[in-house]
Amino acid sequence: MTHPAEIAEKALAAIRAADREEELERIRVEYLGSKGKLVAPDFGAIPRDQRATAGQAYNAAKRTITEALELRAREQSGARLGDLAETEAIDVTFPGIPLRAGRLHVLTQVQREIETVMESMGYRVELGPEVETDWYNFEALNLPKGHASRDMQETFFLSESEELLLRTHTSPMQIRSMEKYRVPPIYVAIPGRAYRRDATDPSHLAQFMQVEALAVDEGITVGDLKGTILYFAQSMWGTDRRIQIRPSFFPYTEPSLEFDLSCGVCGGAGCRTCGGDGWLEVGGCGMVHPNVLRNGGIDPERYSGFAWGFGIERIAMLKHGVDDIRVFYDNDLRFLEQFA
Repeated sequence: MTHPAEIAEKALAAIRAADREEELERIRVEYLGSKGKLVAPDFGAIPRDQRATAGQAYNAAKRTITEALELRAREQSGARLGDLAETEAIDVTFPGIPLRAGRLHVLTQVQREIETVMESMGYRVELGPEVETDWYNFEALNLPKGHASRDMQETFFLSESEELLLRTHTSPMQIRSMEKYRVPPIYVAIPGRAYRRDATDPSHLAQFMQVEALAVDEGITVGDLKGTILYFAQSMWGTDRRIQIRPSFFPYTEPSLEFDLSCGVCGGAGCRTCGGDGWLEVGGCGMVHPNVLRNGGIDPERYSGFAWGFGIERIAMLKHGVDDIRVFYDNDLRFLEQFA
């Protein structure tokens, strides 16, 4: 039987010659594996007085091989790092990989474009709270408790008394703007989020964006309202677009109107996009109700005004030919990356 020291000497020679990690593993299995060359002594076949010496020789050989394997593995690892330093060195003067730039969401882009058009007409952009009181959201806008029109604005109340709620439109800022500026002329544009308990479908969401325009001054007429909307529409969609005004009803305006935009696909001739009538519904408008002016601290005998509003998503849909409002909130990069 070969002495453990001789086996260890052969193993050390093989370890010194090994250049790869795979070779070290093969040597370990060859010498220290369950069927390896270095095996524990059969103490039952060894005379009692020689057993201690045999055990010590076996342990010494095993320890020698194990330590040599570990040392050689560290040497190989250090050599690999040295090679990397030579072959894969980083040139710190070389331009790095550029970071992927973010971009504004398409609705933010449209909102800013709207604000720019309104500011070009002398309007100030005002922002208001999304949590409103019943007074600003309903009462001051000529919507008293029990009014049937409240049913059109399903509401998220935040208190049992129903005095606090998520605003259902940006119109509360009409009253707040009148209180802020006190004496006309008042020309403000009010973008922001609004909330209604609507069922989700291609044209409705429980959370959506609106923009409101309010003008209060001496001698304001429906003609001023129509001219302002026409200027806005042609600034947003092109000078070839036309608008039409038709009667409607809103408690906070008198008279109340709605405005439509001529279809950009067929030019007003009628097509599938516009349902065949040549017009696309955009938003509501009207002359500010005298009660609303009074609630805002404005004398309706001296001053008049108009207000109009629409959904920012609706404007984005018309501008980019989108037929489902939900895609603006799906966070699908394949959709959003179209709007650089």
